[in-house]
Amino acid sequence: MTTRRLIIAAPFFVRNLLSKPPSGRVRVASMGGSGMAYATLHGIGTHGSVDIVSVAEVDTTRNAQVSKNYPNAKLYQDWRKMLDKEHKQLDAVCVGTPDHMHAPQSMAAMQRGLHVYTQKPLTSHVHEARQLAKYAASKKLITQMGIQVHSGTEYQTAVKVIQSGAIGKVKEVHAWSNKKWGDPAPRPTSSDEVPATLDWDGWIGVARPESYIKNYCHPGNWRKRLEFGTGTFGDMGCHIYDPVFGALALTSPLTVRAEGPAPNEHSWAVNAIVKYVFPGTPFTEAKTVNVTWYDGDERPPREVQALIEDARVPSQGSIFIGTKGVMLLPHVSMPSLFPRASFQDFKLPEVTAKDHYHEFVDAILGKTKTSTAFSYSGPLSETVLLGSLATKFPKTTLEWNASKLRFKNERAANAHLRRSYRSGWKVSKLG
Repeated sequence: MTTRRLIIAAPFFVRNLLSKPPSGRVRVASMGGSGMAYATLHGIGTHGSVDIVSVAEVDTTRNAQVSKNYPNAKLYQDWRKMLDKEHKQLDAVCVGTPDHMHAPQSMAAMQRGLHVYTQKPLTSHVHEARQLAKYAASKKLITQMGIQVHSGTEYQTAVKVIQSGAIGKVKEVHAWSNKKWGDPAPRPTSSDEVPATLDWDGWIGVARPESYIKNYCHPGNWRKRLEFGTGTFGDMGCHIYDPVFGALALTSPLTVRAEGPAPNEHSWAVNAIVKYVFPGTPFTEAKTVNVTWYDGDERPPREVQALIEDARVPSQGSIFIGTKGVMLLPHVSMPSLFPRASFQDFKLPEVTAKDHYHEFVDAILGKTKTSTAFSYSGPLSETVLLGSLATKFPKTTLEWNASKLRFKNERAANAHLRRSYRSGWKVSKLG
């Protein structure tokens, strides 16, 4: 087991964050060595000005790709030790661990003066997302959230279509995913021996300790668990809501209401319907706009599906209903406009795809700005996490006060906005 110790990160903030790396090289460390963590570090590592310096992975069996493609990278099992020893040789950190570790790892890195690329959702709790965005802004750090589709032609095109007024002012939006990151079954009472290659205590990190059950959380099913993941919405909401959020220039919701089953004691439910009411914007028809989420087997009502005529309803995507027409945006494909007869001569705007990972590096080098900095992705993540939270209070309209970071009408829900980090894992400004 790893020796647990208090992280007091603030004193490590020593570098001049307004200057780009003097060597012209961006030195990067990764939290996580496999799966999405490897995809992230490799996406960043393919930039010609990047050196992958070190990788922290709690499961040593998951280091094969790193060792093969980045043989000079130093390997650690404990990310805290990696930051302690390597932070002066680093410029940036990428975070690709399970959701519950995004906030502590990102904040600890930023408090050592490091720029941060963090996978979605930005955090597992609303308070954490607010804190990361505030801290990054106060220190003028370069940040990016890993919603890579944001930089592709499909979602950039969709945003331009909506903001051009092609379908008029938007009246409502419906978005969905067929994924089922939930589990109605109770947690097994049995436990398994922890593999010698896995630092289970380090994997649990800031969360509540529990016994190891093979394949129940690690490596693939943690998204289903309340303590470690954020369910289907947390997984796909930051992707699919991104063009909705961006195209309509949405701010924080006024209310959020969940239909469908509630999570059990340990796992998220499936087949959720989450209804938001947002303040209207220059791109919406009215003073408020409704945006509804569906997952698992749930889909928009038949009358909404009928608006896309004979087009197949994709397994994941969104439908924007405007005053002049309708836009279908599959995840991930180019948008289509309806009725077809009204848009037969319409040409989609031309956009150029960007490399989301390389954009982060180029921003550190002073060549550009990131498109999903925590100033954007923090509020987006807050919105998605509010939806996940609302499923714990089904058929209750939760009134949200964004400035005070609390619900106006349901005190019990406020207890779920933040988490307490266990002893030995606390990070300044979090937990």
